[in-house]
Amino acid sequence: MATSVDFKDYMEDQCRGLGDVRFKKMFGEYGLFYREKMVGVLADNKLYIKPTDEGKTLVKDVVMEKFYEQGNPYFLIEDTDDRDLLWKLIIKTYEVLPARVEKKRKMR
Repeated sequence: MATSVDFKDYMEDQCRGLGDVRFKKMFGEYGLFYREKMVGVLADNKLYIKPTDEGKTLVKDVVMEKFYEQGNPYFLIEDTDDRDLLWKLIIKTYEVLPARVEKKRKMR
């Protein structure tokens, strides 16, 4: 089941005010980008955040779940109503993820 536009719109509203946040349609789901780094995913109307040690300190009861069978487990954020926690988690995840690497184009 793909993520509904209503859930994506709700998550956009929750992130409003945080700054440079966008949701990019990807394979029927949405990537969650903060300042051009992918920090999470919306899949099946659930929020998944990339796992980090720093993020674990913010989430009380950490639930790890794969959003697709072959993927790596992410933090499943069940309380999407807690805007303060969401903002802290997104910012902290952004801070500890490595810088985005630009792919070099092949010369023809």
